[in-house]
Amino acid sequence: MARNIALRDPRWDAIAATLSGLRQRRRRAVRIVDADCGCGTLLLAALTHARALGFTAIEGRGLDRSPMRIGRARRAAMRLRDPAIGVTFDAGDALGALVEEVDAPADILLCHTAVPGSMMAAAGDVVIGDSIPSGRGAA
Repeated sequence: MARNIALRDPRWDAIAATLSGLRQRRRRAVRIVDADCGCGTLLLAALTHARALGFTAIEGRGLDRSPMRIGRARRAAMRLRDPAIGVTFDAGDALGALVEEVDAPADILLCHTAVPGSMMAAAGDVVIGDSIPSGRGAA
């Protein structure tokens, strides 16, 4: 059911296309950050999709203001039993956490438009927001 929810997300097609593009360029590792992950459904679906595409080192980070939603995301992540996938979920301010991402930008940054554009571009090579994907490595 969670995967079906993720597939209905308007960002899903851009996520899938970006991951496919990275694999076509023979990438084996990918890092995805979701700056407003809620219960982690979309991030976890993206991570498992990356594994299905053949990525062998997959890292995810979910950020959300709600400790309750982060708790649900952590419980859902415990059901992942694949050593190729590592994921963490942090409760707190997404903008503050994205500052940490600037030093080593994610391959894919999932976010909403409430995050300033310059911060999004610095924190992720490909930014997939509510409306359109953008970035240096957009597929």
